[in-house]
Amino acid sequence: MRFRVASRSLILSASLLAPALFAGCNRGDHPQQIAEVAPDFTVHNGAQNIQLSKFRGKVVLLNFWATWCAPCIDELPSLQRLQALRPDIQVVAVSIDDDPDAYNKFLQQYSINLLSARDGTQGANLKYGSVRVPETFLIDRQGNIRRKFIGPQEWTNSEIMSYLDKI
Repeated sequence: MRFRVASRSLILSASLLAPALFAGCNRGDHPQQIAEVAPDFTVHNGAQNIQLSKFRGKVVLLNFWATWCAPCIDELPSLQRLQALRPDIQVVAVSIDDDPDAYNKFLQQYSINLLSARDGTQGANLKYGSVRVPETFLIDRQGNIRRKFIGPQEWTNSEIMSYLDKI
């Protein structure tokens, strides 16, 4: 009898706790912040300072990436093509790398010409619940998050271009 009561209590506790644990999961393409104002941040990267709120009035693709991330390396050329095709959209690439030398070497080696800064431990990505890379947030002209893209994308494909035209 005592075991049965303990089992029921354990099951009840687990069923109440599980939604709370998963409520913090923000890995889907429609995160909890959809339609909310994008968290502002300023990334200080030597001479390069990026403050997200300065881009209000433009559509922004906020991309979190890292030099050690193979899918990020695959995705960066596509982001560069999108930026060249659509100068009305501001691509902001924020590297989560800790090592400034590795970051700078990477930018030179791969000829990255996007607006990019190394965030290191400043935690801009954490404001978005982003802990895996690459992840990209689409922010509208009013500064609201419209969508989250998980993993590498082909940014110039017709589906994404059509979606961007509607923002």
